[in-house]
Amino acid sequence: MAKNTGTQLAAAARTEFGKGAARRIRRDHQVPAVVYGHGQDPLHVTLPGHETMLLVKNPNALVDLQLDGGGTQLAVVKAVQVDPVRREIEHVDLVIVRRGERIEVQVPVRTTGEAAPQTVVSVESGTLAVTAEATDLPEVIEVDVEGLEAGTLITAGDVRLPQGVELAVDAEAGVVNVSAAPTAEELDAELAEAEAEAGIEKDAPEDESAEGAESAEASQGDEGSSKE
Repeated sequence: MAKNTGTQLAAAARTEFGKGAARRIRRDHQVPAVVYGHGQDPLHVTLPGHETMLLVKNPNALVDLQLDGGGTQLAVVKAVQVDPVRREIEHVDLVIVRRGERIEVQVPVRTTGEAAPQTVVSVESGTLAVTAEATDLPEVIEVDVEGLEAGTLITAGDVRLPQGVELAVDAEAGVVNVSAAPTAEELDAELAEAEAEAGIEKDAPEDESAEGAESAEASQGDEGSSKE
């Protein structure tokens, strides 16, 4: 696998801070960010909005920052803050890395294949902690569930990792679980339990015999009124 040299992004030094400054930066289609690590003082910068949005779509993305002072800095995206309503990037944290060093990252887990019929596949851990070279970080770890029967538990130690990637979590930790699909009766019972917990009361079906008696009484009443 070819070494990742990092996506180049222009990074301008940031001197204004606070919510007002951050809003002005975003209005100019820029993203406020901080770069830290390796014992260096935090570096506050602004990044181009569109390019940053494309970059952070890949977890643990490697970025080659082109500093406005003429230098460069290699870093990995550590955290991204996104506005829950507008879905725009509010802030990005980047960690300084060195070529050749190994770092620990959380990599998303994705299942492939189809488990046996009448089963449900559950991803117990959405990410897996691993160590790898900073310039060769995996974007996703795939777990094959093809044909697996109910009752199968895939642990971290069972996962086949890409070359050069090592596990950084307990090998016995559950990652993917294959269980039997619930029956219709079980689903109905779960629904009823959920409704009861939510305080939802269903109207009891009216007794047909009672309805008949009420209809008969109403008819007799109408006949008596007509005789009068």
